[in-house]
Amino acid sequence: MSHPFNRQSRTDSMLKIGNLSLKNRLIMAPMAGITNPPFRLIAKRLGAGLVVTEMVSAVGLSRGHEKTLRYLDGSSEEKPLSVQIFGADPQIMAMAAEIAVEKGADLVDINMGCPARKVIKNGSGGALLRDPAAVRHMVAAVRKACRVPLTVKIRAGWSDHEANFLEIAGIIEDCGADAITIHPRFVKQGFSGQADWRIIREVKKSVAIPVVGNGDVFKPELALRMREETGCDGVMIGRGAMGNPWIFRQILDLEQGLEARLPDLPERRAVIATHFELLSGIIGENRASKLMRGLLLGYTKGLPHSSRFRGSFTGIRDFRTMMEVLDQYFAALMEPREMSGDETT
Repeated sequence: MSHPFNRQSRTDSMLKIGNLSLKNRLIMAPMAGITNPPFRLIAKRLGAGLVVTEMVSAVGLSRGHEKTLRYLDGSSEEKPLSVQIFGADPQIMAMAAEIAVEKGADLVDINMGCPARKVIKNGSGGALLRDPAAVRHMVAAVRKACRVPLTVKIRAGWSDHEANFLEIAGIIEDCGADAITIHPRFVKQGFSGQADWRIIREVKKSVAIPVVGNGDVFKPELALRMREETGCDGVMIGRGAMGNPWIFRQILDLEQGLEARLPDLPERRAVIATHFELLSGIIGENRASKLMRGLLLGYTKGLPHSSRFRGSFTGIRDFRTMMEVLDQYFAALMEPREMSGDETT
């Protein structure tokens, strides 16, 4: 059955935010501890039209903290790159936006949706949604200082009793932002319950600037369904890409009326190896090996003996040993006799 977004023209498939044209409508969501340069690069290679940094502290940037400034590091292959900043003070946020642009940001995104306690306790992230006047001051200040496209990521409101997403979206548009991303859960929900895509549709109807939908796109076909049901201009994918960065390529396949391509074993092995190698290059083999243990859960989900394979990584601290274990595991998978009767966890 044909789909309304199948076989798009090249122009139709592009998303324009301000004066920047993305190659498609798929955006890799910012995720703490995940969307570092290695993962962003992999997502970009596999089809994401835009990738976003981890959430960056405006205070840290304004004070020149070396660790915070490293969040702005990236490669030319990631371009265009969006930098997401968070904070409570409009002037500090404006300063942070200027620093991000000086360091090469192609877009700046204001976080007004993060539900993490350490963020909202300082009046940042999702806490801003409780104060529309603060939203206005924030967006206006950053817009004035930011010479690249400006976007804002919000939630539906603080709670179902404070569902002020239409008011907030109107303020964001009035203050000159170039696009809005809406995650249709309330701040108090965290990631519990189900994202209410009807909220995305309401925001899209209420503003003239592009609206990006975000939330519960865990399978490629759901990205097409989100656009069909909400009319949103773009789709942002977060948790659905963890361990499965191929989701971007699969969505693009479906948009062209093709069957979504699954990664074969050699490709899956190559992406895991690339991810670890890139991570090791920026944070060292010891730290990278610890981080990869968690990422392997997604990368090997459903493969035979995957739980045993992940367990074999305990204690590994160097790239060479990791590659030996990885090669042994995937070599075994490629032998048909090893595949029969295995559990897939």
